[in-house]
Amino acid sequence: MSTSAKLVLSGVRKEFRVRGTRENFTALDDIGLELNDGEFLVLVGPSGSGKSTLLDLVGGLSKPSAGQLLLDGRPITGPGLDRGIVFQQYALLPWRTARGNIEFGLEAKGIRRRERRSIAEHYLELVGLDGFGDRYPHELSGGMKQRVAIARSLAFDPEVLLMDEPFAALDAQTRETLQDELLRIWRSTGKTILFITHGIDEAVYLGQRVAVLTSRPARVKAVVEVDLDRSDDPGRDTETDLRSSERFREIRHHIWTLLHTEVTRAEQLADAAASPQGTDRRSAHV
Repeated sequence: MSTSAKLVLSGVRKEFRVRGTRENFTALDDIGLELNDGEFLVLVGPSGSGKSTLLDLVGGLSKPSAGQLLLDGRPITGPGLDRGIVFQQYALLPWRTARGNIEFGLEAKGIRRRERRSIAEHYLELVGLDGFGDRYPHELSGGMKQRVAIARSLAFDPEVLLMDEPFAALDAQTRETLQDELLRIWRSTGKTILFITHGIDEAVYLGQRVAVLTSRPARVKAVVEVDLDRSDDPGRDTETDLRSSERFREIRHHIWTLLHTEVTRAEQLADAAASPQGTDRRSAHV
């Protein structure tokens, strides 16, 4: 284990009992990953490969069948305020304002009202929602709701931020805008981020490294270093240059090649599960 490792997954396996049988369904098998302090690591894999299951384990929402998950050298045994989670669905409380949603986790930590408000205002400004604290979720756009969700997860100062396809439901323009915002927030806070996506372009654009999962049972097939030039030259359009650069295309193609055979195999498994012989297996949840 690296001495700078913030989050360590070692030999992680997750099985589910197939409903109505005595058989187990293996979603994850022998997963090994390390995230360094302050690192942005993106996880990609075929649909149904167990990416969200893995995030649930790191979040303490479920327990592994085997293996170990360590945060700062301590075993993860359940949910905790040392991990913030941002889901694809915003999961905001509709009866609370944007500020009230951000303060929710702070209340759980016993922080006093005046300090809660100050912290909430800071994170509203950080995610670009200064002046929107009194708006309710139904008064906000999808992108603004997700900004509130990110601010809420950051406000109680977690050690690791877990993000499960947080931009998948947004339109392309909003998604790219929030990708830039997330990179800005990451640089300003120095948080360790584990980010799940189906999009290869998104993975390459955001991640310092990209971990590629196999089809189920999911294993780590490869971890790809993203060695893009991210220098902040004020005279260039960094986003446009990165996405259109030759190196971006090379890394994207490499990850696509790694995923291609896994996606094909996942489709074959899905076809087999849809056959009469595979009916009992379809009830397994990943």
